[in-house]
Amino acid sequence: MAVESHNAPTPEGALERKRALELLARGRRFVLSGHQRPDGDCLGAQAALASLLVDQGREVWIYNPDAPEKRYAYLAEKVPQRAYTGGDLPLHDVCVLLDFSELSRTGELAPVLAAQPSKKLIVDHHIHHGATWWDACYVDSTASATGLLVRRIANELGWKLDRAAAQGVFTSLVTDTGWFKYSNTDAETLAVAAEMVQLGADPTRIFDKLYQQRSRHHPAYLGQLLARAEYFAEGRLVVVDQPLALALEPDLVDSDELLDILRSVASVEVVLFLREIPSGSCKLSARSKTAYDVNALARRFGGGGHKKASGATIPGKLAGVRAQIVAAALEGFGAVAPTVR
Repeated sequence: MAVESHNAPTPEGALERKRALELLARGRRFVLSGHQRPDGDCLGAQAALASLLVDQGREVWIYNPDAPEKRYAYLAEKVPQRAYTGGDLPLHDVCVLLDFSELSRTGELAPVLAAQPSKKLIVDHHIHHGATWWDACYVDSTASATGLLVRRIANELGWKLDRAAAQGVFTSLVTDTGWFKYSNTDAETLAVAAEMVQLGADPTRIFDKLYQQRSRHHPAYLGQLLARAEYFAEGRLVVVDQPLALALEPDLVDSDELLDILRSVASVEVVLFLREIPSGSCKLSARSKTAYDVNALARRFGGGGHKKASGATIPGKLAGVRAQIVAAALEGFGAVAPTVR
């Protein structure tokens, strides 16, 4: 079953949101969790919701499958954002899973979360495909970021955001909209961003934390990857791969900076970044700037996301996976006319 709600939800969607709000209002102890390699939207939404809950006198813990990148450390002002390393989770009433809806995306944390007797609540802006397994959800696939949904939740519950919550929401917005340059930037996004600045979020400070703390080796590493770019379909598709032998600094992996540079090429409509990982699989990051649906492409390989930004983890060696992905991507161009520029 595909679960998708909108700004004006269906009766079923409105009932789901009501259940979600009730869980948040009535719960006393919360564990918040995110997907593997949590990004700015996931971490920002967690920080914002955690701050709201703490201000309501709740006990809150954040456990993610992987440790956040160091550049997101400023988000942990009120509640530490821990990486799960084994053992029991704190006793809690509600587990809130933010920015995803597939429990498998929590990796080794998945069976631990599934075994908990707590109620499960999804807060997400992705389209879910498959059976409903949670107790309640607050979902809107038209929202630009999960942090935007946290802001809506606060409004509906009458909870006030402080500076810590505001910078969490602002971080969600800027990281998932490419600092307001992607097509998911809408009037609500810009209005909420302005509100967060009024509440104390400092755009200059946040930009510095997120994008101005690279090592001096970063430009050379980025250049190595860009040099591996290969174009297909008369320049409509560009593919970059990163084999295990090409050891790069961790914070460059799945870098929007790399993807954005390649998307800036006039002819390019789709960018694919494949990174080989030690487990014997490859990580795919796919981006589109036209009608081409990279979510449909990623779903063919067990992944998902949005129409213009998706990903997947694909078993196999890089050479074989790359050939499969390129072939599948080229098939997709058959249904999408070239963009006239």
